Amino acid sequence: MTYQEALGYLESLEIFGIKLGLSRIRRLLELLDLPQERYRSIHVTGTNGKGSASAMLARILRQSGLHVGLYTSPHLTSYTERIRLDGQNIPEQEFVDCVETIKTYAERMVQEGDECPTQFEVLTALAFFYFAMKRVDYAVIEVGLGGLLDSTNVIVPEVSVITNVSLEHADRCGGTLAGVAEHKAGIIKEGVPVVTAATGEPLDIIRAQAEAKNADIFVLGEDFTVEPGGFDAERGTQSLSFSSELLGIANLDFDLHLLGYHQRQNAACAIMATALLHNGEPRIDRQTAAEGLRLVDWPARFEVLRLKLGPVEQHIVVDGAHNPAGARALRSSLAEYFPVQERVFLLGILHDKAIEEIIDILLRPNDTVVVTRPASRRAEPPEDLAQRILGRVQHVEAVADPYEAADRALELAAGKRLLVASGSLYLVGDVREYLIQKGRCAVDA
Repeated sequence: MTYQEALGYLESLEIFGIKLGLSRIRRLLELLDLPQERYRSIHVTGTNGKGSASAMLARILRQSGLHVGLYTSPHLTSYTERIRLDGQNIPEQEFVDCVETIKTYAERMVQEGDECPTQFEVLTALAFFYFAMKRVDYAVIEVGLGGLLDSTNVIVPEVSVITNVSLEHADRCGGTLAGVAEHKAGIIKEGVPVVTAATGEPLDIIRAQAEAKNADIFVLGEDFTVEPGGFDAERGTQSLSFSSELLGIANLDFDLHLLGYHQRQNAACAIMATALLHNGEPRIDRQTAAEGLRLVDWPARFEVLRLKLGPVEQHIVVDGAHNPAGARALRSSLAEYFPVQERVFLLGILHDKAIEEIIDILLRPNDTVVVTRPASRRAEPPEDLAQRILGRVQHVEAVADPYEAADRALELAAGKRLLVASGSLYLVGDVREYLIQKGRCAVDA
């Protein structure tokens, strides 16, 4: 099997769609001899920020001298990004080898009369198998969707993290905010501590589930707090101050290599979670937490690029805000870091997202918008998206090809206005690579 054949196999599994439930993944992992039980883990969910929090946790563990796996989704440009070992993507050949192994057992399941595993279940099993094969000390596992019935929810972690809860995927998670919260709370295991930044009704549900599972719960704003410091948009860094009377910590300063007001909350959850791990693993301490946050890298999450395009220096914000909560975080961060700059948006949104709410949150009357088609079958047609936006901003146009759309957005920004690429990770991953390469080519010339 070649890498392209491995991708073809994974794409063929998309016909099974998203099927929540744990029976298939449990059987597949049984056939693989339960790889997820051969290392310690941290489980992370949340409507937004779970990927960023996972990246922070993995980096802190690495700085502590531990051998660390990281499983996240979706990817920006390559499936290999989803499975990382000590900060490096799984090599393509090892990815292929693992796909071949998982495929053998998936086919055996079908022969035995079981349902075929979904694409996400195969990828999850692949990650667990790979981490066991590489004998990691810890794996940081990001939930794919919800939590309770997500295929990652077969692990018993050292700590569970629920970044926040808002209304997304309600059609698959109970139809209400309470239903979504119940699914997120479903990752809580018996006696396993949980850290959360949730508030309101979702927090009440998470708290009740923690009590039912005899799990200690640590809540942002109650058991630990975070306060903002300064920021440097050019370097993509901000400072924050963490306190926890419970831990005997008052105003401990950290530098975070991620921008966005929401990232302070994610960082606070990561600091609290690693503090809980300290008793069992003394190598994880305040110094390694500080180093991890200072060095963490998580592209396309309020990432500020400064590209030299010929004589023009263009500032670009790349952020995969794909739901209302992400749009609010992006709008707040733009207001904090670029409060007066005129903006050109490059937008592509999937048709099953809350499009009206997202564009209502993001766009201002004096914005200019170029809409395009993300690389997904679920993409909202650019012409339809442009019609939705028409009348809300001073100018909107549709360009179907995302690279041509990026060029047009650059032309409209012209180094004088901030360019913001957003709406879907399926768009911003490709566009980010294109813009960076375009900037490098201009510099090289």
